[in-house]
Amino acid sequence: MPEMDPRVIAHYETHDQTDRLLTPAAGRLELLRTQELLRRHLPAAPAQIIDVGGGPGTHARWLAADGHTVHLVDPVARHLAQAAEYAACTTELGDARLLTAEDDTYDCALLLGPLYHLPNREDRITALHEAGRIVRPGGLIAVAVISRWALLLDYGTVSSLTDAGIRNRLGDRLRTGYVPEPDNDPTGLFTAAYFHTSTELRAEVADAGLPLTTVYGIEGPSWPVIKSIERHTGQSVADTTLFDAAVEAARLSDAYSGQIDTSAHILAIIET
Repeated sequence: MPEMDPRVIAHYETHDQTDRLLTPAAGRLELLRTQELLRRHLPAAPAQIIDVGGGPGTHARWLAADGHTVHLVDPVARHLAQAAEYAACTTELGDARLLTAEDDTYDCALLLGPLYHLPNREDRITALHEAGRIVRPGGLIAVAVISRWALLLDYGTVSSLTDAGIRNRLGDRLRTGYVPEPDNDPTGLFTAAYFHTSTELRAEVADAGLPLTTVYGIEGPSWPVIKSIERHTGQSVADTTLFDAAVEAARLSDAYSGQIDTSAHILAIIET
């Protein structure tokens, strides 16, 4: 496989991801919205889907329940072991930049995680090329990235932003999109990562020669509110009317392209 940043591998080998989209309100919002956005575009079941960077299989699980056949590829051995137990899918140790699948093998390729751990733009273009290579004509590619402005929106809810050093580092990260390491503060930044703007994502899809269909903001504008409440109170809001309002705000935002970058994650849909 191509070499991955060892900090990324070490993080995922030691930090369990199975509950990330299931327990905290912001994670549940991300999962619910990802499901409904993908279901707008996914082919009818049973489709052959490759989940590249699929982690412990959270998306593979519901896709299989919808009747699809899922093959999960991930560079972290721990994730493969978890996915094998957690989701009805086959698994493979692999990298988005060099997939072993033959050309035109799948009806759909999901890249819901790889791009934000590839700080080099050429690597991201390569990963997009690979997805385009293995998807059949008329198929679907779905690509998720973390919004650049999620950094500012998240940091704006914690007192650490009043620290001059952290504020200066945040300024650098907003300019470059690259987060080389997390700060020791309550935002909980996870590991080395790259953060996109929606404009940048559109340009990378175009440079990969792929026909972009549409771009969505996944969580909408209210995710910092529910995340901040849980962070500062320790109380879940996942089963409250406030969570329901955040879902509706995200849905309403779909009609307004100017709202895309306020989401924590951005989803590009490519219909080949």
